Amino acid sequence: MPVESPPAPAPVVPSDRALRTTLSPFRNGTRDPTTRLEPGRFVRATLTPDGPGTLEISWSGSKLAVRGWGPGGEHLVAGAGALIGGHDAPPPLVGPHHAVARAQRHHPDLRLGASGNLYHELLPAILAQRITGGEAVRQWRGLCEQLGEPAPGPHDLRLPPRPERLAGTPTWWFHPLGIERRRAAAMVEVARHASKLWGWAAAGSAAAAGRLSLVRGVGEWTIGVVLGIALGEPDAVAVGDYHLKNIVAHALAGEPRATDERMLELLEPYRGQRGRVVRLLVLDGHGAPAFGPRRRILPMHRW
Repeated sequence: MPVESPPAPAPVVPSDRALRTTLSPFRNGTRDPTTRLEPGRFVRATLTPDGPGTLEISWSGSKLAVRGWGPGGEHLVAGAGALIGGHDAPPPLVGPHHAVARAQRHHPDLRLGASGNLYHELLPAILAQRITGGEAVRQWRGLCEQLGEPAPGPHDLRLPPRPERLAGTPTWWFHPLGIERRRAAAMVEVARHASKLWGWAAAGSAAAAGRLSLVRGVGEWTIGVVLGIALGEPDAVAVGDYHLKNIVAHALAGEPRATDERMLELLEPYRGQRGRVVRLLVLDGHGAPAFGPRRRILPMHRW
């Protein structure tokens, strides 16, 4: 029997657009085998401290319902409120940049969700290191299809690979998926630490960042990505991103190219909410101008 419960503590159900905006970072590509997001419904299969589970959040008008399946279903239902941003209370962003104020006016109902699941968020983040988004989502799909298992419930999803299975997989096995040794080794290392990750998440963003930095293959960019998704950290910035520094510099200073140091300098007035500012700018359609010919993308398996 599925577990059912209303999520808390969101007294007003956000709009369909707002809910999908909050939940979209938890899906890795439109064909993510673990997660579906569509108008009126979000479904995710994952691993929890209690075992595998599937969560469904559905909404219509002012009504919102939550259901869970599997040994981890109750755990997932209990965390649904944080997933839809019920814990998040965004402050007014006061700073010197009109682009930030305009983005906040355009997206007043943005909430940062938190899955609480460092393991699930780390694996696709590691896959996305230094490759294109399209390659990363294909590799994530292949990884879950080949090493994952069918998820509980009626939704025909797959679970992320269990840590014990991933930890026991040799790095050469990943190469046909386009995953070279460095990223494969990082995922294996994360799997070896999987039992500790729930405690790291419960310790808060600063403590989790410090402990994650000690895991081989998990660097500043990966930590910035994961803290924003797993813990809903409003100050998390993905330092080292190929595009982000240019997007921020162009939006806030009209500069077409920048360094990470320049990006952080421009974001300094919003310290404590820098990740929220970046999300708002991206949602508001900001980008950096493109120069020169498009780069030829060589798939990782042909390196």
